[in-house]
Amino acid sequence: MKAAIIGGGVIGGGWAARFLLNGWDVAVFDPDPEAPRKLGEVLANARAALPALSDVSMPDNGSLTFEKTLCDAVLGADYIQESVSENLALKHRVYAGIQSVAPDTPLGSSTSGFKPSELQEGALNPASIFVAHPFNPVYLLPLAEVVPSVKNDPKLIDRAKEILREIGMFPLHVRKEIDAHIADRFLEAVWREALWLVKDGVATTEEIDEAIRMGFGLRWGQMGLFETYRIAGGEAGMKHFLEQFGPCLTWPWTRLTDVPEFNDELVDLIAGQSDAQSGQHSIRELERIRDRNLIGFLRVLKDSNWGAGRVLLEHDARRRATAPDPSPDTAAPMVMAHMQVLPGWIDYNGHMTESRYLFASSETSDAFLRHIGAGMDYVAGGHSYYTAETHIMHLGEAKLGDRLTGSAQVLGADEKRLHVFIRIEKDGAPVATLEQMLLHVDMAKGRACPAAPEVLARLGAIRDAHVALPRPETAGRHVGHQTGRGKS
Repeated sequence: MKAAIIGGGVIGGGWAARFLLNGWDVAVFDPDPEAPRKLGEVLANARAALPALSDVSMPDNGSLTFEKTLCDAVLGADYIQESVSENLALKHRVYAGIQSVAPDTPLGSSTSGFKPSELQEGALNPASIFVAHPFNPVYLLPLAEVVPSVKNDPKLIDRAKEILREIGMFPLHVRKEIDAHIADRFLEAVWREALWLVKDGVATTEEIDEAIRMGFGLRWGQMGLFETYRIAGGEAGMKHFLEQFGPCLTWPWTRLTDVPEFNDELVDLIAGQSDAQSGQHSIRELERIRDRNLIGFLRVLKDSNWGAGRVLLEHDARRRATAPDPSPDTAAPMVMAHMQVLPGWIDYNGHMTESRYLFASSETSDAFLRHIGAGMDYVAGGHSYYTAETHIMHLGEAKLGDRLTGSAQVLGADEKRLHVFIRIEKDGAPVATLEQMLLHVDMAKGRACPAAPEVLARLGAIRDAHVALPRPETAGRHVGHQTGRGKS
């Protein structure tokens, strides 16, 4: 699949990184001679950040090319994202060039304010042009406001939304076109009020930021506006909140109907306070600090299956579901899992941390259990294999970005027990081995019981095939012993 990115600045670079790291080939057109350097810096940040949100091995990166012409960039593209300056005449010229080559390709615009009907004016094919407005950093934040007009082809919009889901984004379909869409209208209101607070000497830029990040910003990040206020209403919920705070709407708390004069004095005041607040960090340092914090917030939300974290979980599930079936050879140790060492897997020594070797083993054994018919559907029926004992040996080092495979060799099995030897390998060499004994359990009764006949049949065939395999030298090994003599 190929994505064409028109405009390689902060937003365009974020789009390029999002597509590239999800396995798409990306062609970029930007006449700025500095575009490759600028996009390269954004991509470096993305490589360090986006994989930390995933619990599934990232796909191989797509190819990145910088094209000399607009037409070369969009030729053969499956999706086009325009991120040029907020100048409507410029966008119209860009669309004319794009549609002279690719009139029917989905063409999303990163515009913050223009309506799709404005973007479509004079276009060769207005039905393929729509708004796909993201938020910075595009490679981490999932929201993309998808805004069509009455001229858009609904099937094309559905296809565009599916593409956005494929790269881990949350396409929010805006049902009616409006200036600045949804989110930026909120931001404009907050921004306008903040400018008045600084201009009137009520607060500095730093104090306003503290009010957000120490208070309601943490609530908004996980629950939004209405769900937050629903809780504020106590047990009576939203109705009580509206009854209690509704009258405030008539009080002169805000100055949203006024606009402060935007002059050099206001610009100097805001810029000076902002420099004092954050000037000790470069922009790239601030980006990396932002990304680390966002990863932490998003991982917590992911652990709770809440808000943006739910999008990450769904993206992991989507990639797992579309991953090729390992189709393991039962006549050899069966390769069951392919993994990549992610940023969250690394310890203070720069190596894969011990708990992640156990995670890699679990991924391998879970895939094996699914292969013999003892996956989650089986567990839902009240039976499962429980790990009773694990022995791990660390034989090599795994570092950030390394690709790992997990293979399983059955050493023994009967109706209640499964004795398995797991190898975690990098480039064909083991970095760890894990020997496990699993017991088949009736979960309601909390005790071992025979596995289902169909599971035993599949397991027995693999056990019999593995009898002929050389027994691993360390199987049955006690701690400190050099060779193993254990038996199943």
